[in-house]
Amino acid sequence: MIPRNILIVDDEISMCDFLTVILSNEGYKVKAVQDGIEALKVLQNRVTGVSPAQEQFPCMITDLKMPKMDGLTLLKRAREIAPELGVVVITAYASLQSAVEALRLGAMDYVTKPFKVDEIKIVIEKVFDQIILRQENLHLRKQLSERTDLDSIIGKSEEMRKLLEMIRRVAPTDSTILITGESGTGKELVAQAIHLQSRRAKGPFVSINCGALPETLLESELFGHTKGSFTGAIKNKDGLFKVADGGTLFLDEVGETSHAIQVKLLRALQEKEIMPVGATQPIPVDCRVLAATNANLESKIQAGEFRTDLFYRLSVIPIHLATLRERRDDIPLLANHFLKRICHQNSLEPKIFSPEAMEKLIHYDWPGNVRELENAIERSVILEESPTITVDTLPGKIVSGSGQKVTFFPRPGSKTLEELEKEYLVRVLEQTNWQKKQAADILGIDASTIYRKMQRYGITQKT
Repeated sequence: MIPRNILIVDDEISMCDFLTVILSNEGYKVKAVQDGIEALKVLQNRVTGVSPAQEQFPCMITDLKMPKMDGLTLLKRAREIAPELGVVVITAYASLQSAVEALRLGAMDYVTKPFKVDEIKIVIEKVFDQIILRQENLHLRKQLSERTDLDSIIGKSEEMRKLLEMIRRVAPTDSTILITGESGTGKELVAQAIHLQSRRAKGPFVSINCGALPETLLESELFGHTKGSFTGAIKNKDGLFKVADGGTLFLDEVGETSHAIQVKLLRALQEKEIMPVGATQPIPVDCRVLAATNANLESKIQAGEFRTDLFYRLSVIPIHLATLRERRDDIPLLANHFLKRICHQNSLEPKIFSPEAMEKLIHYDWPGNVRELENAIERSVILEESPTITVDTLPGKIVSGSGQKVTFFPRPGSKTLEELEKEYLVRVLEQTNWQKKQAADILGIDASTIYRKMQRYGITQKT
């Protein structure tokens, strides 16, 4: 997130005060200094880390003629410190030569005094738009350089062979895809692979965990809002549907959305348009939607918690990811991949697994799936001093084989699906000594979902 901070440099205190009032009213955080030397000190602190992120300045407005250091010299030296800095030059002594020189040195705009209030507002808004676009392009190039094919999905099992073939077949289309599977099976990784194999690969890949945000915030994040639509809405904001325009929007944990959000999602999928919070006119959007869930949406439909029409809109092409215990042939490949990567990331000499350690990894049931495997190997790499990972540094539950799923048979006489879910949840919490993260891994859901369900069913820890 780029902070909306502006550094103003002008030897006229009245101009500093004037710009501070105007831009502060637009929601910017403004700092004013009276000469270029002081401005360079502020920017230098920004680069060296003396200033926290919220006090950094993506944008600078500087006067052209000032004592101690003129605006063009400041512009040149400032961009040496911070090449990404967006600079606007203002002057009462405009000339074609100074304008050309300012733009040559990297200024984004050149404004002549006296200027209208609306003029400077528009200029600054455009500067921030350019800064955001530049950052998004850098992120996209980094993303494409890191992943350009399906090599990031590792496995030789029959289940993985079928998955890779499915990705190759569905990626070139624009169909909506619902990816299902337990927590930790790699649903977002599959979504990224589909995006990078699609015709939208040069567009953004935007991801959001729908279960991690309250309804009001999720609505604003997905669909955007207009200035003044609620307290704190100091400017118009594009929603992620709009941010993902031309690319792919990944909706993780879509099963945790409320009915109100589900209605708006359905409209976005059907009409290819969204209605920002507080807006009166819909906005057209062009993004492919991929969704994921570790919940059984058909059970949620029966319980009245998920819309049938949205389910069929999302699952035009369903993809189910096998659990790690269902594809044990892939465990050695994954384990060695993580081992190599984690050693490299920590600047350690390469390590190998002992036969006994690998045997334990293969026979453990991995309730947390690939994510749990990666975490276990990282722990062993850090703790193991020798070149060989032994059973001594593996987590105790892997060595003892205590990672099996909790087996539960509902009591006769249970009346509703909610009663069964509540009883199952209590049983798992009891068997994990009320360790909510461990219970979430066993159930294949996020820890945040555990807390919501406990609150919903009035479950409290027994003492």
